Amino acid sequence: MKPALQLKMGQHLTMTPQLQQAIKLLQLSALDLKQEIQEIIDSNPMLEIEEKEYPDKSENMDLANENQDLTDNSTLLTSDILNEDKLVSSPLDNSLQKSTENNSNGTNEDNNQSSNEWDAALSISGIRRDSESETEFYGSKNETLRDHLIWQLNLTPFSELDHSIAIALIDGLDDDGYLTVTIEEIREDFNTEESPVEVDEVEAVLRRIQQFDPIGVGCRDLKECLICQLRNYPKDTPHIETAQLLLNDCLSLLGQKNYRAIIKQTALSEQDIKEGLLLIKTLNPKPGSDHTSEATEYVIPDVYVKKINGVWQVNLNPDSSPKIRLNQGYANMSKQVNSASDSQFLKNNLQEARWFIKSLESRNETLLKVSKKIVEEQQGFFEFGEEAMRPMVLSDIANAVDMHESTISRVTTQKFLHCPSGIFELKYFFSSHVNTSSGGECSSTAIRALLRKLIDAENPVKPLSDSKISALLKDQGIMVARRTVAKYRESLNIPASSERKSLI
Repeated sequence: MKPALQLKMGQHLTMTPQLQQAIKLLQLSALDLKQEIQEIIDSNPMLEIEEKEYPDKSENMDLANENQDLTDNSTLLTSDILNEDKLVSSPLDNSLQKSTENNSNGTNEDNNQSSNEWDAALSISGIRRDSESETEFYGSKNETLRDHLIWQLNLTPFSELDHSIAIALIDGLDDDGYLTVTIEEIREDFNTEESPVEVDEVEAVLRRIQQFDPIGVGCRDLKECLICQLRNYPKDTPHIETAQLLLNDCLSLLGQKNYRAIIKQTALSEQDIKEGLLLIKTLNPKPGSDHTSEATEYVIPDVYVKKINGVWQVNLNPDSSPKIRLNQGYANMSKQVNSASDSQFLKNNLQEARWFIKSLESRNETLLKVSKKIVEEQQGFFEFGEEAMRPMVLSDIANAVDMHESTISRVTTQKFLHCPSGIFELKYFFSSHVNTSSGGECSSTAIRALLRKLIDAENPVKPLSDSKISALLKDQGIMVARRTVAKYRESLNIPASSERKSLI
C-alpha cells in the first residue's frame, strides 16, 4: 500500500481535567470530601478555609463586664442571705473559725461538727457539695474481655504453672467468650519431661475460668455455656430442672422450634416447656459480647429536611462541606513578582484554585437540586412513613432535573439525608414497583413495611406463612407472589414461619 492522506469524520468524548475533577467531587461522601479539600488546601497556597466570624474585642469586653456585674450581684445576694436576721457571724464564718480550731485541737468530734456547719453554710448559699461526686475524669477506657479476665485471674490463687495455663486459655477465647483451642493443644504447649501436664489439670483450670465474670466464658459450645450459667442459679429456682432437661436433651430441637418432638421425647406438658423456655431466655448465649469494643461509625448528613410552616424545606449541611475561598494575599502577589517562574507558579495555582471552587459549588448545587426533587416526589414518605413510599427510579429524577442517570447515581451514593424520621441514604428513596389490582403501582419499600407490620402483629404460636402473607397483601390490592414475599422477608432478615414459631 502506498502512503496516503485520508480524511475521516467522527465524534468522541473528551473529558477535560476540570470535568474529571467535578465528577470526582460529585461522588465523594462527606468525610472523603473533607479529606480531599484538606489535601487540596495543603498543596495549593491560593486556597484557604473561610473562618467563622467572631464578635469584636469591644463586644467581648462588654460581655465580660456584664458577667462581672452578674458575679458581683450574686456575691452581694449571697452575702445578704448569709447575714439574714441580723446575724453577727454567718455560718460560713463560723465554719471557717471552727475548722481553724479543729486543726489546732485535732479532735474528731470538732471535725464532724465543723463539717456539718460547713455543709449548712453551703446549703444556705445555694451551693451543693457531694463528696461522692468529687472525682476527676481522665477519659473513657474500653476494657476488653481479656483485660477483665486477667484482672480476675490475678486475684485468684493459682500456682505458677496453672497461672500460665489460664493465660493461654484466656488468649484462646473469641469475642463471644468461647474457647477456640482444644484442651489437648494447651496441654502439649506446657507438657515437658521435667513437669508433665495432664488433661485433667487443664480441665480444672478451665472450670475455674468458667466461673469468672461473665459466667459461662471459656465454654466450648452453646450447650456447655448455657448449662454452666444455669448451674450457678439457686437450686430452688422454679422450673430449673425442666430447663436443664431441655438443654441437655433437646437443644437442637429447641433451635428448630420443633415443640411436638420435644413433648414426645420428654413427656413434658406444653406449659412446663413454656416455663423452662422463659428461664432459658434469661441466659446469655454470648457472655463475652458485653466486653467487645466496636468502633462507632458516624454518619454526617449532607442534607437537612425540615417542615417549616407546612412546607418541607431542603438545606445543605454547612458542616459537611467547609467553605473555602481564595487567599487574596497570594492572588495579588501573582501580579507583583518579577521572576517568570514564580509568576507562572502562582498563576497556575490561582487557575486551579478557581477551578476547584467552581467544581465544589457545582457539586453543592447538583446535590441540593436532586435532593429537593426527591423530597418533592416522596412527600408521602415524609408525612406518613415507609408505607406511603412511592416507586421511583433514577430515570425519573434524571428527566425531572435534566441530568444523566449516571450523574444521579453518583450524587445519591454515600449521600445522606436527615429528616424527623431519621437519617437515610439518598439511594433509599429509589425502589422498584409492584402492580396493584386497581391498575396503580406500589413501592417495594412500602411492601416491606407492610410485611414487617403483618409479622409484628402475628400470633407467635401460629405465625403467618409466606402464602398467607401474599394472600393478605392481595386483599389490600397488592399483587405479590409467594416467592416475592419470601425475597422481601429475607432482605429484612426475618426468619421463616417455622423458625418464628414460639410458645412464649
